Amino acid sequence: MSKSQLSAYFFIAPFMIIFVIFMGYPVFYSFYLSFHQVVDYYDMFGGMKFVGFAHYIKLMGDSQFWWSILMTLYYAALFIPLNIAASFFLAVLLHNKLRGSRFFRTAYFMPNVLDTLVVGVIWIFIYLPNGPLDHILSAIGITNFSSTGFLGNPLSAMPAVVFAMVLKSAGFGMILFLAAIQNIPKSVYEAADIDGASPWQKVVQITFPLVKPIVLFLSVIGAITALNAFAEIYAMTSGGPYQSVGSQALGVTNLSGYYLYRTFESARYGYAAAISYVLLIITLVISTINMKFLSEK
Repeated sequence: MSKSQLSAYFFIAPFMIIFVIFMGYPVFYSFYLSFHQVVDYYDMFGGMKFVGFAHYIKLMGDSQFWWSILMTLYYAALFIPLNIAASFFLAVLLHNKLRGSRFFRTAYFMPNVLDTLVVGVIWIFIYLPNGPLDHILSAIGITNFSSTGFLGNPLSAMPAVVFAMVLKSAGFGMILFLAAIQNIPKSVYEAADIDGASPWQKVVQITFPLVKPIVLFLSVIGAITALNAFAEIYAMTSGGPYQSVGSQALGVTNLSGYYLYRTFESARYGYAAAISYVLLIITLVISTINMKFLSEK
């Protein structure tokens, strides 16, 4: 082995040690934990009983888990199209040579770098009963949310959370769309001008079809974001408000990521580990589909 190779391994070693300690070991230990039941919470290594696939079997019949998956699908169904539409609209708007476009690009992207927990706390104050948004709506005669606020109403809680996250995330998609639009040859638009195409026709028939790979990418990222959504739910709703479904009270914003957190918080460590691996499998399936479609593009 040459000196250059030894030097490379020497510089890589600190990262690999840190990765194994803080990432690799927890991954393998959580997989091990998913097949065990903790019986002694003061001894997380020796105080466990092997239960095999019991946690996974129990998960298949857990109505709370499947409800969280259903609410995650609802979150994704709202978030993905709204995020793509907002990102594409901003990109098309800023692609035009408008005065101050650089400032607006930065301004629209800034919320994306804020911590999700911070964004959630800010929106709590906006959505409060008799808060800023409620005053604006009351001025135009909409008073349905004055008593509960947007986050306290089962009908509006999820859309309110999604709206806040779209405003936070749209800047990222805007940058991707903007880069893709700027790579479209000007000759394509010049040919459309000669044919008498309107600005709307150029956007719908030229711009949007040529940026479809970005649409697909943001769709998959949005699905993964929904599966991992936690901080916004933790900050804004804590899984509520609750509504009666059959004989159970179920939270309308109790997403899969938040349900995983609540399971772990209640000291059901083995069961929480099993949930995390089921969510991992779903994420891997979505990512594989994404890679397949992108490679075809």
